Amino acid sequence: MRIALDKCIVRSWQHTDAESMAKHANNRKIWLNLRDAFPSPYNLEDAEKFIAIALAKIPETFFCIEVDAQAVGSVGYSLGSDVERISAEIGYWLSEDYWGRGIMTETLKAVTRYAITTHDLTRVYATPYEWNKASCRVLEKAGYHLEGRLRKSVLKNGVIADKFLYAFIIDDE
Repeated sequence: MRIALDKCIVRSWQHTDAESMAKHANNRKIWLNLRDAFPSPYNLEDAEKFIAIALAKIPETFFCIEVDAQAVGSVGYSLGSDVERISAEIGYWLSEDYWGRGIMTETLKAVTRYAITTHDLTRVYATPYEWNKASCRVLEKAGYHLEGRLRKSVLKNGVIADKFLYAFIIDDE
């Protein structure tokens, strides 16, 4: 998969992305906004393991965000099953070096469209933590709407916190 955008390229992962990914993912600020399955510190072995998982997924649903010929982030979605087979949960991260440039908004718009079209979805959703105001803004700019607050639903870094539920619904376009 490859989507060339104005500010970045969203594409399939390659084994050669591991070094760049490890460099950009090794940031505590990124880890604080992701699930605990995302290691901190983040090293080359972690990147190699993730890329192997991404390349083995069928269908492919984890993608590299490339800027300046470097893997500087990731975007992916988990397809729902059974009665939720028309939905997917999306997640993403971007190197702090590239924050504030509109890269993630552009990426999220493109990958949301790609997921809906490729998998015949009606809904794509995300659940940012309450402290991640930047992610909430990105979701809103990408056409997602706040549907609710899931109170005391996560334990991250020793803190019990809320997360928000944002969704992109095809009828809302």
